[in-house]
Amino acid sequence: MDFFSNSTETEVIDFYKSVSNNIKQKRLEYGLKQLDVALEIGIKSVAFYSNCENLKYGKHFNLEHVYKLAKLFNVPPHELLK
Repeated sequence: MDFFSNSTETEVIDFYKSVSNNIKQKRLEYGLKQLDVALEIGIKSVAFYSNCENLKYGKHFNLEHVYKLAKLFNVPPHELLK
């Protein structure tokens, strides 16, 4: 029995997409540019932030990013993880 096969790669990618979409939606609701958000949460590269938001090159937001973004958008972290 393989204990680490409870989800497929597709399911994980879909989860990352959902998180990224939630973050992008909040950013747009606040009328913020990617650069502004990146700098506010301590990411010095807008390219890296953009790659996370768009899931390019295998990049995605980590838990620290989600926590900082939730504080920025004044929402509980679980709102971004839906």
